[in-house]
Amino acid sequence: MANKANSLAHTKWLCKYHVVFTPKYRRKIIYAQYRESLIEIFKRLCRFKGVEIIEGHMMLDHVHLLLSIPPRIAVSDFMGYLKGKSALMMFDKHANLKYKFGNRHFWAEGYYVSTVGLNEATIKKYIQEQEKKDILKDKLSIKEYEDPFK
Repeated sequence: MANKANSLAHTKWLCKYHVVFTPKYRRKIIYAQYRESLIEIFKRLCRFKGVEIIEGHMMLDHVHLLLSIPPRIAVSDFMGYLKGKSALMMFDKHANLKYKFGNRHFWAEGYYVSTVGLNEATIKKYIQEQEKKDILKDKLSIKEYEDPFK
C-alpha cells in the first residue's frame, strides 16, 4: 500500500519528499560514466541514514529523487549530508574529477524540495517521464542556426 505509515518508538509517520539538485555549473556529467557510481553512492548513504529511495532518476544535468525521510532527520540536514558525502566519495573514486571541479565542489549550492503528501503516484510518474518530456521538447524546439558571420 502506498500510504503505509512507518513507525518509531512513539511516532507514526509518512514523510515523503521530492528533491531535485544539480551538479556545479549544471555540467552534463551525470549521465555518462559517473551515473552508476552515483547510484551506488546514493543507495549506500540513504541506507546508512535509514532513508528510503522510493523513486529516482538522473538526467543529464540534474537528479530527481523521491525520498521517505524519517522525522528525526531534518530535510536540510539530510541534503547537506547526501550532497557533501557523495561529492567526497565521487572525488575519492574518480580522481580525474578534481581537474574539472576545483576545491571538491561537485554539486551546486541549494536544491529543490517539496512534500509529496498523497500525490505519490503523480510524482513517481513525473520523475519517470521527465526525460521523455525533455527529449520531446528538444525535438519540437530545434531551430536551424546559420552562421551570422557568413
